[in-house]
Amino acid sequence: ESILNETDDEDESFVLEDPTLLNIDTIDSHSYDTSSVASSDSGDRTNLKRKKKLPDSFSLHGSVMRHSLLKGISAQIVSAAVNQNQALRLCLGSTSVGGQYGAISALSINNDCSRLLCGFAKGQITMWDLASGKLLRSITDAHPPGTAILHIKFTDDPTLAICNDSGGSVFELTFKRVMGVRTCESRCLFSGSKGEVCCIEPLHSKPELKDHPITQFSLLAMASLTKILVIGLKPSLKVWMTFPYGRMDPSSVPLLAWHFVAVHNYVNPMLAFCRGDVVHFLLVSPDRMLYVCYKVLYHNTIIWINSRTVVLLDSVEKLHVIDRQTQEELETVEISEVQLVYNSSHFKSLATGGNVSQALALVGEKACYQSISSYGGQIFYLGTKSVYVMMLRSWRERVDHLLKQDCLTEALALAWSFHEGKAKAVVGLSGDASKRKAVVADRMVEILFHYADRALKKCPDQGKIQVMEQHFQDMVPVIVDYCLLLQRKDLLFSQMYDKLSENSVAKGVFLECLEPYILSDKLVGMTPQVMKDLIVHFQDKKLMENVEALIVHMDITSLDIQQVVLMCWENRLYDAMIYVYNRGMNEFISPMEQVVMGNKLLVYISCCLAGRAYPLGDIPEDLVPLVKNQVFEFLIRLHSAEASPEEEIYPYVRTLLHFDTREFLNVLALTFEDFKNDKQAVEYQQRIVDILLKVMVENSDFTPSQVGCLFTFLARQLAKPDNTLFVNRTLFDQVLEFLCSPDDDSRHSERQQVLLELLQAGGIVQFEESRLIRMAEKAEFYQICEFMYEREHQYDKIIDCYLRDPLREEEVFNYIHNILSIPGHSAEEKQSVWQKAMDHIEELVSLRPCKAAELVATHFSEQIETVIKKLQVNIAKINWEETSSIHVNQELLQMSPCVTEQFIELLCQFSPNQVIETLQVLECYRLEETIQITQKYQLHEVTAYLLEKKGDIHVLLIIFLNLESKEDLSLKDVEDTMVETIALSLKSLTMQVLNSMAAFIALPSILQRILQDPVYGKGKLGEIQGLILGMLDTFNYEQTLLETTTSLLNQDLHWSLCNLRASVTRGLNPKQDYCSICLQQYKRRQEMADEIIVFSCGHLYHSFCLQNKECTIETEGQTRWTCYKCSSSNKGGKLSENSSEIKKGKTTSSQVRLVFTSGSPFIEETVCLPMDSLSSFIEY
Repeated sequence: ESILNETDDEDESFVLEDPTLLNIDTIDSHSYDTSSVASSDSGDRTNLKRKKKLPDSFSLHGSVMRHSLLKGISAQIVSAAVNQNQALRLCLGSTSVGGQYGAISALSINNDCSRLLCGFAKGQITMWDLASGKLLRSITDAHPPGTAILHIKFTDDPTLAICNDSGGSVFELTFKRVMGVRTCESRCLFSGSKGEVCCIEPLHSKPELKDHPITQFSLLAMASLTKILVIGLKPSLKVWMTFPYGRMDPSSVPLLAWHFVAVHNYVNPMLAFCRGDVVHFLLVSPDRMLYVCYKVLYHNTIIWINSRTVVLLDSVEKLHVIDRQTQEELETVEISEVQLVYNSSHFKSLATGGNVSQALALVGEKACYQSISSYGGQIFYLGTKSVYVMMLRSWRERVDHLLKQDCLTEALALAWSFHEGKAKAVVGLSGDASKRKAVVADRMVEILFHYADRALKKCPDQGKIQVMEQHFQDMVPVIVDYCLLLQRKDLLFSQMYDKLSENSVAKGVFLECLEPYILSDKLVGMTPQVMKDLIVHFQDKKLMENVEALIVHMDITSLDIQQVVLMCWENRLYDAMIYVYNRGMNEFISPMEQVVMGNKLLVYISCCLAGRAYPLGDIPEDLVPLVKNQVFEFLIRLHSAEASPEEEIYPYVRTLLHFDTREFLNVLALTFEDFKNDKQAVEYQQRIVDILLKVMVENSDFTPSQVGCLFTFLARQLAKPDNTLFVNRTLFDQVLEFLCSPDDDSRHSERQQVLLELLQAGGIVQFEESRLIRMAEKAEFYQICEFMYEREHQYDKIIDCYLRDPLREEEVFNYIHNILSIPGHSAEEKQSVWQKAMDHIEELVSLRPCKAAELVATHFSEQIETVIKKLQVNIAKINWEETSSIHVNQELLQMSPCVTEQFIELLCQFSPNQVIETLQVLECYRLEETIQITQKYQLHEVTAYLLEKKGDIHVLLIIFLNLESKEDLSLKDVEDTMVETIALSLKSLTMQVLNSMAAFIALPSILQRILQDPVYGKGKLGEIQGLILGMLDTFNYEQTLLETTTSLLNQDLHWSLCNLRASVTRGLNPKQDYCSICLQQYKRRQEMADEIIVFSCGHLYHSFCLQNKECTIETEGQTRWTCYKCSSSNKGGKLSENSSEIKKGKTTSSQVRLVFTSGSPFIEETVCLPMDSLSSFIEY
């Protein structure tokens, strides 16, 4: 028995250390691969219909695989070798050997192709010399007799081989030659009694990898029906990794395949394994293993072609070529015509009596391990009549394959992916990146010529012009795209353009295709002839805006200057003309002299002064100072070039100021920001300012707004710390008088706003503040006054500004509220505002009574009586409909009774319908005085309400009896009111009697007496009966609620006790009979005074081992154990603290402590059992 047959802990998960390392960037295209392949069947054919259809990869990757058919092989040949010309070289064995040993079930050739191992269906193994064809060994005792050889594999050591029989066992075969006698020694690596192994795969390496550190271990991968094992045969037998499958289809075939791959400049073997529909990749190195899994959409088998390309064979004999890194399917190949040979009979051991398990026989239904093989990037398939070989096509073959099928667009796309290094499964491209790109580019040029010829040949000869245009619109852009991608403008504008110019429609489409590339600056230059044809073409189609956009994006050397300038003048393409003047002739002044004035000119001047080219790009750095000087000289010219005698001075500045004063001054402001503080720049600035003042101040053509913009601009410049400008202060005084002129009532708001902007921009330093305030008050510029008062913190005077300004008078309430509420103002400032508001309270109430009331309630609650006294003269003028709608906060507004009674009297006078509703809310009033007020205004219902509230029923009855004789109140109204009053009195009296009786007489007796009296069930007194019935309903509800609550509490207590009892009496089922830390069986440590601790999760430990791992916690003064494995895999999980102890049983010197929890396998609860009962307990 091998150590591999020991039961392993399947609960221990395999840790993924760093899956990102499997993203392989550097690929070794010559790495060696070995694989074991078979076709797996899910057993559920309907599952194939549910699979998501993978995207069609034909247009992306072309035909990736190439198929070849080898010569047919007679079924009578047992073993044969063929040369490169597929000619038969050797015939090993005979039909008699086949009759004795059965069919050949497994083959293996060593690395130097000198030896051949054959496994037979009846269990024999033979070794042949491939050079001479001699039989070297015939082995019959390497494994149990009566089992077929499923796999036999040479390792890299020619004296060592591995075989796997139908019993599921794996044996190591060591070949020796002593004194000329060839012998074979066998050693069992894995016994089939512990689980049948279906597939084995040793790791092979190429000669250039013989010095790799991993080769010294001679790794072997084995796939059983339940798990994957990786073991090292040298220097001693060692298990490297186990991986359980989990749930899978029992009919699926386990698969293994090794391959060397390069990861981060290190070459290591990678094992691909699967059973079912998930492929796992394991990167193996001497110090660690990295794991990742890829889920695919079909059941598969694995074949490595190279380190990046994997071939998967599904259960319906379809071959899927997959890129391992991206999991992208490159191609799907149907191989059902191969008629693949399945070795199911060997898995069932039909030749030896069928002595295999049902599980192994089920797996063998689709087993074809020996019918598929891969070597050197080729895949061989054994069919019933022929042998097939498949391999990756070279990149040229893939492109040519698409060309043969007339898929030129797809061929170009595939070639471009080769050019950019983005293609998958690339074969045949070698050398550095530049060399590969050059090779692919030459091939693409050939395809483009072919594509152009095809586009011209397949053009419809007759029909509508739209059909021809559509044909070339589908074809020509492809040529333009790839020529520009390849950076072959010489090819595009010479041979391709000449070829397409043969057809006028194709020529027009070609020229139109250039537009998006020019506008996106991907094409900035072309031959002058093509550019000329392009302009003519768009001009003929009346697309002049397109022509202008194209010109400003083109290199000036590509343009015919004379042609472009004439066309621009004729069609008023000013952007294009400016571009030609600037870029072609370095002339920046002529466009300003000739271009029509407007926003375009303002933008152009702004760009020139900022060093930017118009409309795109930047002016060359060496020309920026020259251009700025030229533009300034142009602006400050005294007269234009062709001036008339009537022309005013500085025509250009005057015209720009009239066109848009604010924008022109903004342009100058931006320019001043960029100026360096040198003498010439200071002179230019001062000169421009003087010209602006001369043009605008001495001329009455400009509006106050325009003049204000100028002085706002000047104020901002003068307010700068490094200001060097000088402006006469008298000019600002003139502007102030101009804006505040009382004789000019026009544009009042405009003049005030202009002056406000001037002050906010820093111009206030240019004025005497007292004079400014006087002139503003005289001109009724209340916003100016507010600005000045706010600077001096005279907030009380701002109230006068609001009250005098008819446009903003209602904003005074918010202003007062903000000053008194928002922190940041001193107590003296708030007091001055408060006093000012009190002085103007009458004016505020007249303005908006509602808002005035809110203001008083919020900030003047203690001075309400004073406010009322001020308002008594004009109090009747207040709109009480608005006042009565105010909801007053009684906690905030503590009114005195006198004030409240005045408010009630006003309500009685102006809004009598709301008196009762208000009395129900208010509390601060005296009943006697209020009753007198309501009697004064003859509000009888209000009076009755107040008398009822006072409890004076006698007076209430007298009042209604006195009213009976009056004409203004009908007898029926008096009668109804009296009935209601009497009923109310009796109701209150009855309730008082009942409350007094309840303390001395039983409640049922009281209720029975009341309900039996017929008087209480009639008329208005029936309300008492309803009240009592309501009391009974409430009593019944409370009694039912109490009973239900008691029942629920009892049920919860019973459930908790049952669960606690069940958890205390529950038995434990350990998953193994050895300690999960030291891996020693508990029986081996009986000589030590140690306890065995079993957790509810199934893990078993020695208490000494747990103590070393510090797996204890302190709770409520008691020490409790925690499971080492579970607490390690659930870091951060909360430990349960609500656990109870189980009663202890009999104890001996060696005890077993059983540890379990309710819901969490972390906190211990203990019970001690005798050691001699442990075995039977674990079995149970």
